Amino acid sequence: MRRLLPALFLLACSASLYAAAVDGDWPRWRGANLDNISTEKGLLDKWPADGPKLAWKARNLGGGYSSVAVVGDRIYTMGGRSGRVMLFALNREDGKEVWAAEVGRGNDPNCTPTVDPEAGLVFALSKDGDFACIDAKTGDVKWKKSFPRDFGGKMHSSWGYSESPLIDGDRVIVTPGAPDAQIVALNKTTGETIWKSTLPDLGRKGTDGAGYSSIVISSAGGVKQYVQLVGRGCIGVDAKTGKYLWGYNRVANGTANVPTPIIKDNFVFTTSGYGDGGSALLQIVKKGNAFAVNEVYYKSNNELQNHHGGLVMIGNHIYGGHGHNKGFPFCLEWKTGKVLWLQENNEISGRQSAAVTYAEGHLYFRYQDGTVTLVAASPRGYQEKGKFTIPRKGESWPHPVIAGGKLYLRNQDELLCYDVKK
Repeated sequence: MRRLLPALFLLACSASLYAAAVDGDWPRWRGANLDNISTEKGLLDKWPADGPKLAWKARNLGGGYSSVAVVGDRIYTMGGRSGRVMLFALNREDGKEVWAAEVGRGNDPNCTPTVDPEAGLVFALSKDGDFACIDAKTGDVKWKKSFPRDFGGKMHSSWGYSESPLIDGDRVIVTPGAPDAQIVALNKTTGETIWKSTLPDLGRKGTDGAGYSSIVISSAGGVKQYVQLVGRGCIGVDAKTGKYLWGYNRVANGTANVPTPIIKDNFVFTTSGYGDGGSALLQIVKKGNAFAVNEVYYKSNNELQNHHGGLVMIGNHIYGGHGHNKGFPFCLEWKTGKVLWLQENNEISGRQSAAVTYAEGHLYFRYQDGTVTLVAASPRGYQEKGKFTIPRKGESWPHPVIAGGKLYLRNQDELLCYDVKK
């Protein structure tokens, strides 16, 4: 019974992260459970020839690659307006703007905001590292931090901060990328620093600083920990104290380490692209008071790499897009590393990088060229169930979201809302 209690406690902590979010909400990047899986039911299992019906379109949201968070009667997203980095709250019913709050100044943002429904707060990050806590109802700014000025933080390459913050109980967890503040825990209501995580030398691959990934939670070895892909590779830190626990350098590349890791039991699947990355399954093992990383398998970038479209794990299989600046759909048996299927250009509708999410037996692929496809999530083979194309306004990169029977696609200054309910 004593052995069971810590495991039950860790499970309860993870399950309660977004307890106030109801079914049909999507409170943050990769959803309420941090896995990019929607729990929606009753969705279309095949699209009409011209795609699902467009319910509404919101405009004047500024530039950038933010996706959306959906909670209650509000939608939250970010965009750039005349050099100002803005967080927007929209009416969920029709997309009309409710309020706009300034997060900082600078280039168009990449961050998808994180909503804490229980506290009534929303958190957003600019490319330059301006981090803001904002009242979700009114748009009033509660507090701000600067990753470079307050923590000495930096990105490991030039495209600016992109992560979506993690809310865990009374804390918000973020990645400034400084040697002595690689990851920090802040009091979510005041912004006060609770702990800072120091990063040792992980190896020669990659470069120093934060990556483009977002933090996920693991309980490997019976210890609650935050797992993140940073400039020097994949790391785990103690959730209570911020103590560095383990690191893995081989997956890092020197250009941009992007995809959010996949967590399963005592294992971490991590991947990156840009020629010198690759993919690996890691077993995290606790030995006394220390942790060790066992490399179960490693695949070179030619075998398997995810550029920046992300992955989703359904049962014992991982799905995503393979290739640098490509989104070739694949299905991987996670335990063995066996690629069960991989589809290339002449077999798929979309082109270039592909962002993916999952709902009710299907994968939603959004390609860089504006093509959106519905694909059966099956290890038996690739089966496309529908496609349509959205107007191209720059690169079509923001990840799709399925919430409340709707498919949300951010498209630079627009947000497109499609009805995908049966």
